[in-house]
Amino acid sequence: MTPLTSASLTSASLTSASPAAVPSTVPPAVPPAVPPGGLSVVVPAPAPADADDPYPAVVRAHSWQGYHCESRLVRIPAPRLAPLLMIGGAFQRKETWGRFERAFLAHMDVLTVDPPGWGASDVLPDHHGVALLADAVCHMMDERGIERVNLLGGSYGTAIAYRIAQRYPERVARMVLVGTMTSIPGHARAAILRTLELLAERRMAEYAESAVDILMNRDRLGSVAAGAKVRRFLLRRLTQLPEAEAEQTYANTRRLLSQEMIDTSCPPAAPTLVATGEYDSFTTPELCREMAAACRESWFAEVLGADHMLFLERTTELADLATRFFADESLTGLPYCGRVERIRSDRQPSRAG
Repeated sequence: MTPLTSASLTSASLTSASPAAVPSTVPPAVPPAVPPGGLSVVVPAPAPADADDPYPAVVRAHSWQGYHCESRLVRIPAPRLAPLLMIGGAFQRKETWGRFERAFLAHMDVLTVDPPGWGASDVLPDHHGVALLADAVCHMMDERGIERVNLLGGSYGTAIAYRIAQRYPERVARMVLVGTMTSIPGHARAAILRTLELLAERRMAEYAESAVDILMNRDRLGSVAAGAKVRRFLLRRLTQLPEAEAEQTYANTRRLLSQEMIDTSCPPAAPTLVATGEYDSFTTPELCREMAAACRESWFAEVLGADHMLFLERTTELADLATRFFADESLTGLPYCGRVERIRSDRQPSRAG
């Protein structure tokens, strides 16, 4: 597995402002009939993707409200921190975290998920909201016997993570949101609508160019770590998007354009770090800082030499930043951060699990 394919792929967005008309050329797929509620089946995990993976992964199939979903759990012999739950963006699969996951496995068990609409799971029609996704993930935690986690969400996955922290505060010790914002600005909404049109017509080369132009800062490509290489990888990945993932992405994109994905009127109680790259032109540092200000106990960090795709660009540094936060360690003086700010302190900070 190459370094690029072993890190996270994020979605082309995450939060929504007011509903908007969106094209409906591609109808939502009807999920196969499966028993609702607590169906859970252990399925064989794929062979280790890399010789550097020292611990076995156990994949489990679940069902939530009739939709198939899956989880992948890696346990280590002596974790020092609470289990980590990672929720990625629309192009992220539970088994593709690679180097990013391995960095955390030095300290904690790691649970990754394909909620409905992701990876090996069913397409989730866009009329379903983020609450169903949050509940599905917590159902997977229940069937895994995991009560409390540190939580990391990236891009689209930040909306699911935020809703989990709102609905199930007792289950979240600390939370890291990477590449998020309280609402989609007008310029991004128009660009996302364009990608939806191209995807509906299966003009995949044009779709890939438009989507990557949202995800990466073309004007700062030379200042981003491995920027040109990451861009080529994403263009190839999105041009070759399998039909099942294209249907998932279409429905997920319609959802974020037509629904309120993040409601900041009820801030989550968990201490929260919001981070993004200094050159992120989509979920800009300013928008991420605003999101941090909407949380009750919050910090903001700007990672140098990265844009929205910092999972791919600064994998080791982002994992180190998140681990320090989960362990309630100091974030001051980190050489890979341009700035780290304490944004809000409405209560005494809690220690990591």
